[in-house]
Amino acid sequence: MYTFSGKLKTFSFILMALGIMGIAYGFLTTPKTVEEVEVILSEQHHDGHGSHDAHAAVTHDEAQQHDAHAEHTKHLEHVLHQLQNKPWAAVYVGCIFFMLISLGIFTFNQIQYAASAGWSPVLFRVMEGLSAYLLPGSILFFLLLLASSAHLNHLFIWMDADVVADDVIIQGKTGYLNIPFFLIRAVIFLAGWNLFRYLSRKNSLALDETGDLTYYKKNFKLAAGYLVFFIITESIMSWDWIMSIDTHWYSTLFGWYVFASFFVTAITIIALVTLYLKNNGHLDFVNTSHIHDLAKFMFGLSIFWTYLWFSQFMLQWYSNIPEEVTYFIFRIEEYNLPFFGMLGLNFLLPILLLINTDFKRLSWIIVMAGICIIVGHYLDFFVMIMPGTVGASWFIGAAEIGSVLFFGGLFIFVGFSALAKAPLLVKNNPLGEESKHFHY
Repeated sequence: MYTFSGKLKTFSFILMALGIMGIAYGFLTTPKTVEEVEVILSEQHHDGHGSHDAHAAVTHDEAQQHDAHAEHTKHLEHVLHQLQNKPWAAVYVGCIFFMLISLGIFTFNQIQYAASAGWSPVLFRVMEGLSAYLLPGSILFFLLLLASSAHLNHLFIWMDADVVADDVIIQGKTGYLNIPFFLIRAVIFLAGWNLFRYLSRKNSLALDETGDLTYYKKNFKLAAGYLVFFIITESIMSWDWIMSIDTHWYSTLFGWYVFASFFVTAITIIALVTLYLKNNGHLDFVNTSHIHDLAKFMFGLSIFWTYLWFSQFMLQWYSNIPEEVTYFIFRIEEYNLPFFGMLGLNFLLPILLLINTDFKRLSWIIVMAGICIIVGHYLDFFVMIMPGTVGASWFIGAAEIGSVLFFGGLFIFVGFSALAKAPLLVKNNPLGEESKHFHY
């Protein structure tokens, strides 16, 4: 049995405490009034290119002067909403990122069951343990969705009745994008994923205790059903929780793109935790061939993500349709470093580090590639969500760092607590011996 070490537990608590302080600081330092925003903008544009431009339309004509003042006030209110959105968006990015990582880990586990894979059963308990975060992660995420639905923030512009009243495009989508239907879908998705995980874990432990292969067969059938449910709900989830933030824009490839991003990160986390446990004297039955296979998935899915990124970006850029390409123009202009930086972290570095077969068996190489992938795909989610919520008023500050620390610490605490609740090697799995003697 694995024991959750006191040092790692303390580390997770420290991360959560620092995260809460960072998030709290982010909320406390946001401007509360348009007057504060005007001061911030005047400080940013002290050279006269900002606030003076906003008043450039003022003339001696009272009507024009009134219109210019109204426009300026409207602009200040818009920036105020963006700055107030910033800590909310930071929490949202961290929350959905780690929740989807746990979902990706569970999905990878279910793929192994459905495929009757012979190499992976020795890693099942690692996957089961880490995917335990799905439940608390889902609860926290749903609370965030409720907060948005209660208009405590402005993450989803289609939830604002005043915006919808003036926007013909959003009005055409209200049959789908409305708060009751949005929350109903969220409940179905989150409850469904957690129910499948609960049943799979229950059957896995029952197989350990009884040796009855009926439980293995149940998990095989459960995995097949789950994958059908997942492929449908994952696509819709990506439209609801990420793409609808940029309500005017859409991509038919978006569901696959989001999937590739969190799925490769999930497998990376499995690999890093496996190496951590092995280096601490556990998982003696895991050999370099198992590590090699995990690294192959990291390598292959990094290429897959890049293919989807290129397909989505290049085809829309080349077609030059205004309502499509605007999405990318804004990110290139205002998010240039993270937008192109994630390409280096998610594609170039993993390819260079993992392209050699021998490198896929070296722990330090996998750790380096893993860090690149995790940071790169966090930036991917950051670039998907932040432009539509905070516009150009972004920077990675206390709230963003705090969000990553809090949810990362919670992920560690929940995941490793679950790992300590069952033996690290599954028993009575018909493919268990094959897995222990797997060599590539």
